[in-house]
Amino acid sequence: MQTQQQSWTDDLPICHLCGVGTAANCMYGSDGKSTQMHPYEDGHFRFRSEDGCFLYGVFNGFDGSRVANFVAQRLPAELLLGQLNSNNSDADVRRILLQAFDVVEKSYFETIDDALAEKANLQSQLPEGVPFHQLSPQNQKLSERLDLLKQEVSGGATAVVALILNQKLYIANVGTNRALLCKSSIDGQNQVIQIGQAHTTENEDEIQRLSQLGAPNIQTSVLAGQTSTRRIGDYRVKFNYTDFELLSAAKNKPIIAEPEIHGGQSLEGVTGFLLLLSEGLIKALEAAHGPEQANQEIVAIVAAELAQQGSLEAVAQSVVERVKRIHHDAFASGRQRAQQCSRHEDMTLLIRTLNYPQPDTALTPTQGGRIYPVSVPYSNSQSTSKTSVTLSLVMPSQGTLTNGTNTASTLDEGTPTGQSPTATLQSTNTHTQSSSSSSGDGSLFRQRGSQAAQPDETGRVPPYVDFTQFYKLWGADHSDSQNTQGGRS
Repeated sequence: MQTQQQSWTDDLPICHLCGVGTAANCMYGSDGKSTQMHPYEDGHFRFRSEDGCFLYGVFNGFDGSRVANFVAQRLPAELLLGQLNSNNSDADVRRILLQAFDVVEKSYFETIDDALAEKANLQSQLPEGVPFHQLSPQNQKLSERLDLLKQEVSGGATAVVALILNQKLYIANVGTNRALLCKSSIDGQNQVIQIGQAHTTENEDEIQRLSQLGAPNIQTSVLAGQTSTRRIGDYRVKFNYTDFELLSAAKNKPIIAEPEIHGGQSLEGVTGFLLLLSEGLIKALEAAHGPEQANQEIVAIVAAELAQQGSLEAVAQSVVERVKRIHHDAFASGRQRAQQCSRHEDMTLLIRTLNYPQPDTALTPTQGGRIYPVSVPYSNSQSTSKTSVTLSLVMPSQGTLTNGTNTASTLDEGTPTGQSPTATLQSTNTHTQSSSSSSGDGSLFRQRGSQAAQPDETGRVPPYVDFTQFYKLWGADHSDSQNTQGGRS
């Protein structure tokens, strides 16, 4: 079986316009040392076909890596071996994607048919409710074999897949991974778009879908052991969902592998990059810094690494390592978010560039640091209009910032001692599904208005930089230490 799976995509060429970074799961001990909790379970692929079709995927496995590995091997065979061509319409592509996910899951269940049949046979031979130590030697062997079979057939995976065909982008999502598209504009700003939402009980569309199936009033964030309401595999939930109290009233399978598909979105003339992130990477960053700015922060980190390194593989790995370090530093700080950062799951990041230029390396960070936004006026020399963009200060994690004779402690996340704060640029035009940041080419500083600010009646010049958001986030991150200092005074 393994040989057959490997042969399905052996002849597909790897796409070299992308890079992948990974990190294994870990749990931190009281001494700060990390221990891997289970074998690595994520998966990914990155292929191109001879007719200009590109396919990328990131998979988050759970209860083993078998499903993630199977899908990563089989799904490209259902999409890149003649199924897609340049004559396909958007409707054709969506239909082919839906069919591919359906075929892959059914094929996976076929691979465990024999194990499921043997499992059922062994269960019928063993007496119910008898502890293992009270079983006869023969039945103990049957019980041990049954446990192995349960492990073999358990598990599943969530998936996010990106397809580029005819200069159009299609995203197919099942579960809790994430796709971000970053578009660079001619004025140096980047628009960041989250394509689709996670399939969880926090998704109103998913709650409505479950309610229509007869499983209403679901208040918990975990369903049958996972946060995702859509997943590939996991036969226990797919075929025995009536055994789970919250799902037992459903009229049909409530946990499904049907992808939510977005696209095609034109990539004609687009400069930027596409990110596919596993749930573990997203959750690690959100645990350390909160979910509000996670998309903007990961894009800023990617842009910073793209400014410093020519290898996309090195860029992706550096970004993952940086998120891992941010997460660990949040745990080690002992502050408010430390308890949420005691462990993280496997992390996978896939970066696909889209005509993305190498930005000016002088304005972007590479090692550590929290990204804090401050608002500055932006003036385009080509027009008279002015807007506000956000300058993200990346603060060093150790040492002190000195201003004359006064010193202030810096953040605990990231940068080495002595590294100066550096910056990327982010737009303040953000909402639930999109945000933006500039490429950091320095144009912000070169395109200031030529007219100097005039003093007011007190003789003071209005501030050029608005630090409101900076102080808000800084204060939130340092509330514990500030409270402690206030108690001592």
